[in-house]
Amino acid sequence: MSAILPPSDRLWWKQPIDKVEWAWIGIAFVWGMIMFVMMVYWHVFGKQNLSNEVYRTTPEMFAAKAEKFIAENTVRTETDLNGQQIPVVKIPPGGEGFLIARLWNWYPILELEKGQTYKIHLSSMDYLHGFSLQPVNINIQVIPGYEHVVRMTPTKSGTYAIVCNEYCGIGHHTMLGRIYVK
Repeated sequence: MSAILPPSDRLWWKQPIDKVEWAWIGIAFVWGMIMFVMMVYWHVFGKQNLSNEVYRTTPEMFAAKAEKFIAENTVRTETDLNGQQIPVVKIPPGGEGFLIARLWNWYPILELEKGQTYKIHLSSMDYLHGFSLQPVNINIQVIPGYEHVVRMTPTKSGTYAIVCNEYCGIGHHTMLGRIYVK
């Protein structure tokens, strides 16, 4: 009941700290230091976090680079859920690919080769979008005005879904893309 009522001694903060409180402060400090060291360890050895590069850009500059890449590397087109023709672009092994996020699609569809390393450039043309590559669970916030560069080395063949995991408006649920690994 004493925790509900104010302390009887109004200068309670001037009292010496009890041994039990010092023990808990020590435990919390040691645990905080362990977690601080583990954050670095998990990043370097845990293979859980992406070490990506980020550069300032403009939507116009990024779109120009992406359109040039698409024009040079398109192998075919496919129809998306909205009936639009989306180019399928094969990135040369060890090359760089560009992926545009915009209301409510990922453009273009990328085609990669298993075992090759690629640099994928991501940027948004309008709003904040989330790049979530499923089922491998790679997550990146794609922000307008920034070009994110992610190194990827696919280890399994198949079709991977790109899902927007940041709410971007009324058509957010239709913002799906694909990456093919051959």
